[in-house]
Amino acid sequence: MSGASDALGPRIRAAREARGLSLSDVAQQIRIRSVYLAAIEDESWSTIGAPVYIRGFLRTYARFLGIDPEEAVAAFNRTQPPPPQALPGREAAGAEAPPARRGSALIWLAAAVAVLLIAFVTYNELTLRRAATVPSVAATVAPAPSGAPAATPSAAAARSAAPVAGAASSLALVLSAPSWLRVTVDGSVSMEGTFPAGTSKTFHGKNALVRIGNAGGVEIYVDGKDVGKLGKPGDVVEHAFTL
Repeated sequence: MSGASDALGPRIRAAREARGLSLSDVAQQIRIRSVYLAAIEDESWSTIGAPVYIRGFLRTYARFLGIDPEEAVAAFNRTQPPPPQALPGREAAGAEAPPARRGSALIWLAAAVAVLLIAFVTYNELTLRRAATVPSVAATVAPAPSGAPAATPSAAAARSAAPVAGAASSLALVLSAPSWLRVTVDGSVSMEGTFPAGTSKTFHGKNALVRIGNAGGVEIYVDGKDVGKLGKPGDVVEHAFTL
């Protein structure tokens, strides 16, 4: 790979080897497949896919190795081509996009529709499969006493979703803003899709891997304790929990 990436891949590989860890060792600890970790070290970005996933994996891997995650993402961003700029006067003259560009736009649109359709079908299947075993956590708001301020929906959802104090082996998520989520408990995907604000869910198991598309909009409770949010609005974050 070229030096434009500030030798990001070799630097990450050297940090891993300095700890005496194999790719398999790291994959088991941060729950990212070793093929993706190898792609990061080789800077083979096309193996991973969309830049949003590359940046999320980079942050998790760099943080685990003690490397500044934002610096690693910035190094990756420098390898990406700048967005295409329109030719001067083309828009003003009302000229149509070149056929190749129109074809690319149609391909991207079809791919986006296909991804959304797959996500919708997968979410419905998982919801139906787990409906009998995983009870939904409904947010309930008790009437406020006279003169007391009414509870906001997000606060009520947090109280409802948070496990009873002292409850063990539980993970609760409460969305204060819309976000894409994937929750894997003990190796099985328990929740995946894009959910609206006010959604709340509790999971039970030994190990949980949470991937969030909008870290600033998801509150997390482990064994009844509020652990806060894993990042800022718009951050893509993946984190493993031992319950």
